[in-house]
Amino acid sequence: MEIRASMRQGTAGRWEARAELDPPVMASGLSRDRCMAALERAVRRALPGRSRGETVVLTVEVQPTIAGVAEAAEIMGWDKRRIITYIDRGSFPPPIQSLASGRIWLRSDVERFAAEWRERRARRAKRS
Repeated sequence: MEIRASMRQGTAGRWEARAELDPPVMASGLSRDRCMAALERAVRRALPGRSRGETVVLTVEVQPTIAGVAEAAEIMGWDKRRIITYIDRGSFPPPIQSLASGRIWLRSDVERFAAEWRERRARRAKRS
């Protein structure tokens, strides 16, 4: 038996998962690993009648956390206008999608850019 589930990190940082059973099985945890363990326990409890020899495969899709201009500005510690300036200059990572409501990035790409930008800034400060 195969059970499909999806997992994502919520806005407060807590991980949330949902398994496609009837009724759906929900789980959460402070980390991805804890959420996965809670999901596995919840699925086991939801399937008490299965025979002992039956193999259950839990397939979990981890949905990436995305960021818009406002979230990118928060990560960088800038205002939204500065983000737009960097985008217009071609100095910001390319978005994964441009929607009518604005551009979106993988949050991890923005966080990586922020770390690299801060590192370059620190190196320049040392040279001065």
